[in-house]
Amino acid sequence: MTQPPIPDADPFEAFRALLAQMPQGAAEAVAAVRARDAQLTKPPGALGRLEDIVEWLAAWQDRPEPTLDRPTVVVFAANHGVVAQGVSPYPASVTEQMLKNFSAGGAAVNQICAIHGAGLKVFELALNVPTKDITEAPAMEPRECAATLAYGMEAIAGGADLLALGEMGIGNTTVAAAIYHALYGGEAEDWVGRGTGVDDAGLKRKADAVRRAVALHKDFIDDPFELLRRLGGREIAAMVGAILAARMERTPVLLDGYVVCAAAAILHALDPSSLDHCLAGHVSAEGAHAQVLQKLGKKPLLDLGMRLGEGSGAALAIGLAKAALACHKDMATFASAGVDNKEA
Repeated sequence: MTQPPIPDADPFEAFRALLAQMPQGAAEAVAAVRARDAQLTKPPGALGRLEDIVEWLAAWQDRPEPTLDRPTVVVFAANHGVVAQGVSPYPASVTEQMLKNFSAGGAAVNQICAIHGAGLKVFELALNVPTKDITEAPAMEPRECAATLAYGMEAIAGGADLLALGEMGIGNTTVAAAIYHALYGGEAEDWVGRGTGVDDAGLKRKADAVRRAVALHKDFIDDPFELLRRLGGREIAAMVGAILAARMERTPVLLDGYVVCAAAAILHALDPSSLDHCLAGHVSAEGAHAQVLQKLGKKPLLDLGMRLGEGSGAALAIGLAKAALACHKDMATFASAGVDNKEA
């Protein structure tokens, strides 16, 4: 997808225009899936949400016979100036070290992708230049944020038929919590979790950083794009772009956990229907992710107590999607199996 131009007056103008042009789900493809499902050797609705997953794939791929030949996990990585506030027990250098681990095939998401036959792409977003400390200044300049959105749109090019999003970045649960606090109110403590394992003192510092950041920027964040550039991170901005690009290219999206859903929350605040092509791969044990999913109107596919990030929960959900599609495509029909269907 060609990057939209970035005007000086409103660097987010092109993205607002795309939100007004989003394609809708393909009703005819869903009808075709339902017609085949009614002939399969099972009671109606017996496979529960697996049946819903196939309809979702058909709707957003616009195919009566959806595919999962090229599921792809895309991980965006960035560093954050707010780490200086003592919000993480790990230094920012871990972000780059983990990217090397991804490249070497040593991370959890590598194993999950391998077992499910999914591709993995990892994108580094200027790790040597962290975003500014959100307790002191906006994280990004307007054009920088817009350019990162555009980069996220480009990064998913390549023909995936299912996109699973993930992230890596020391400090990014803090910026995600700040986004949620700004969007949904309450107290900072309502949205803050332990991230990579902060102790009680670290948790207090983290909540204090979120509170101060939102207070500093509160007069400028009525616009979700402005909220993103002041409180977010480059990986979150890139994921906003990726989710939007996937919608324009009719690619269904599996959301990962707490940080990925911060990107989804920005789009949801702009237009709740902008997430219609997304499913929540899992509910994270981090912070208030379950409450965030309720705000987004998403019921998670998995609840395994995970809080790793990396796209690991979304990658696991690829296996569910593959199982759902295999049942739909390869189960016998009543006629082919010589099994009596229910009486009319």
